Amino acid sequence: MARRKGRPVDGVLLLMKPAGMTSNHALQRAKRLFFVEKAGHTGALDPLATGVLPLCFGEATKFSQFLLDADKRYRSTFLLGVRTNTSDADGEVVAEASALGVTLEAVKQALIPLTGDILQVPSMFSALKHQGQPLYKLARDGIEIERQPRPVTVYAIEILAFRSGERAEVDVDVTCSKGTYIRSIAEDLGFALGCGAHVKTLHRSAAGPFGEDQCLTLEALEKYFEQGSYEALDKHLLSADAPVASLPAIILPEASAHYFRLGNPVMDPQVYRVGEQGDMVRVFCTETDGSSQQFLGLGELTEDGRVAPKRIIANRSANEQ
Repeated sequence: MARRKGRPVDGVLLLMKPAGMTSNHALQRAKRLFFVEKAGHTGALDPLATGVLPLCFGEATKFSQFLLDADKRYRSTFLLGVRTNTSDADGEVVAEASALGVTLEAVKQALIPLTGDILQVPSMFSALKHQGQPLYKLARDGIEIERQPRPVTVYAIEILAFRSGERAEVDVDVTCSKGTYIRSIAEDLGFALGCGAHVKTLHRSAAGPFGEDQCLTLEALEKYFEQGSYEALDKHLLSADAPVASLPAIILPEASAHYFRLGNPVMDPQVYRVGEQGDMVRVFCTETDGSSQQFLGLGELTEDGRVAPKRIIANRSANEQ
């Protein structure tokens, strides 16, 4: 008998990633616990980092890019006076200098050029790939690749606390666009202050619309499983359309939904009320018994009043087993 690959579960799990674990390890732990056939995360966190790690299961993986592209928010502690080769606490110390003369005002001034629309040079210890290889793997082999600056937006850096000393520390709250490296902000701050710096702790407090208060730990999930097996776990999943919940919705009648599922654009008067040509919308249909609405996928509004399928999910009830 062929071994089952997993359950056809569709939804989003908001996981609180623990420190000391890679994002992929956390994903695999959750995937085994839920016994799902398909899963993916929506933006890796460094092993030392904790915080919001949305995981997409089943058909929800088709919309993970929306969370990858979403803005993020972090709390971090920067240690001044010590540079590491990875720009975080997991790296090897490469330079030290006294931070005794650094003041809170100096930190405030040095952070100003690091906010707004800026260019960042990715760390060699990032997960970006060069010819199919993650940069951090090349770095561990002693290979350094020239990296081009990348445009990012740092919307705000709020200083939460400052502790002066030879090894001064500054706690910050950063709201930024996708692709922003907090370790690069720490490194650039240390350079501006003349003493070097690195990330001591890092916590993602929000990813897109999801915050840390919505997340569950792996330990909590394991307890739910012990109490009620898969049914108890599935109750903690958000719907498959959660990554795109901010988009307007169109509810199609059953006949139109049938053709939409087959990949055909369909006419609907709602098109003129929910948006303009080129806008993306969530598309639903009402279940036969009228008890609920089933998510069909994403559609794009056309100029002739139709909604064209862009990303269709499998025709099955959410979390069927």
